[in-house]
Amino acid sequence: MKIIFFTISLLFLMISQVERTDDIYQHELNLINGEIVSLEEFKGDVLLIVNTASECGFTTQYSDLQKLHETYSDQGLKVLGFPANNFGGQEPGSDEEIAEFCEMNFGVSFPLFSRISVHGDDQHPLFETLVNMDNPDFSGEISWNFEKFLIDRNGNLLRRFKSNVSPQSDNMIQSIEQAL
Repeated sequence: MKIIFFTISLLFLMISQVERTDDIYQHELNLINGEIVSLEEFKGDVLLIVNTASECGFTTQYSDLQKLHETYSDQGLKVLGFPANNFGGQEPGSDEEIAEFCEMNFGVSFPLFSRISVHGDDQHPLFETLVNMDNPDFSGEISWNFEKFLIDRNGNLLRRFKSNVSPQSDNMIQSIEQAL
């Protein structure tokens, strides 16, 4: 009996030390201003992670994302924008140009990160994690700009919204409010 208990305890210890491959907090990224940030800093917050592009038909969603940031940031929602040039070459600018565009045109004050790849062979590990998270209803490759991933306070993927879903849609607002 002691051997079985010891074996089970040892297995539990080994399993608990295995690094989760779906842990979004393991990633360090550059903010658009060059500052390095660990997503660990956002642990305990509800996250809305969005791949963005400045020359996309959905670019006006920046305004709605900013409204979410202003409305819910005090309650623990963090909108995180990740410019990407993967779809139609719609984010060709430098980090400085992207930051200026977002601030001047949409008043973006939520965190924007340095341009990364969200799709393909050079996909950033954060987005590899997101599209492969243990939630079959919301996994799979990103198909266009402005896909949105809603992450709960424990780092679990709650919902995923396609590009055509407005950040101010009833469905998204309800999902965010439930997560908060």
